[in-house]
Amino acid sequence: MPEGDTIHSAARRMRAALVGSPVVEIETPQRRHALDRWPERLEGRAVTSVDAHGKHLFIRFEGDLTLHSHLRMTGWWGVYPRGRRWSRSRRRAWLVIRTAEHEVVQFDGPVLELMTESRSRFDRRLAALGPDVLADRLDERAVLARLRQDDQSRGVGEALLDQRNLAGVGNVWKSEGCFRARVDPWRPLGRVPDEEALAVVREIRHRMQASVEGGGHPRDIQVYERTGRPCPRCGEPIRARGQGDDNRTTYWCPACQA
Repeated sequence: MPEGDTIHSAARRMRAALVGSPVVEIETPQRRHALDRWPERLEGRAVTSVDAHGKHLFIRFEGDLTLHSHLRMTGWWGVYPRGRRWSRSRRRAWLVIRTAEHEVVQFDGPVLELMTESRSRFDRRLAALGPDVLADRLDERAVLARLRQDDQSRGVGEALLDQRNLAGVGNVWKSEGCFRARVDPWRPLGRVPDEEALAVVREIRHRMQASVEGGGHPRDIQVYERTGRPCPRCGEPIRARGQGDDNRTTYWCPACQA
């Protein structure tokens, strides 16, 4: 699943292509949206902003309308100069937004919906999200409060994936953040001091910010998908095991994260 850095990077590219450039055409090739009349409802409306919160992306139009996207495991946003070949098949396109110079394409869904701006602010799914790890100014006290309100017997690695605690974190940065802060991802939240919990959050944020600057491509990965390879700090083989109700794979060093 694309993590927050990928979504924020996509929002940055889309913002440059759409904001300030008149939309000349909108297509909704996916059959499930054939009767939604999005091209007619959005006709003549300029894009005022493109922003992200965690793994959710919002294209905001004049007149109180917002396109909300969540890519889950399959979706992807592409931004192309007009006339350039797309990197995925046209049959996989769910939404196409054209300006004079660009085509912004959403491929493979699966969550794409048009809502009013007010609904986007009060939608229960969105309102439940925790602070965005990539917010311009992260409220660390709010993050810590959410973690302390969670089940304190829950492993810190599992809790970091809960979007109600900290929005945007996925498996890559959960594992990398715990490793770099030398925190055992299996340690129960109740036995993780505040400063150690915040150290993990800061490491995650720093790495994700660097990824956004690099176009959403994670770099300098040290433990994620490195099962059996030597730890870059101590040489102990990296281990991996499913964690939490969703059994998402956690990667860690059993020696220097003990």
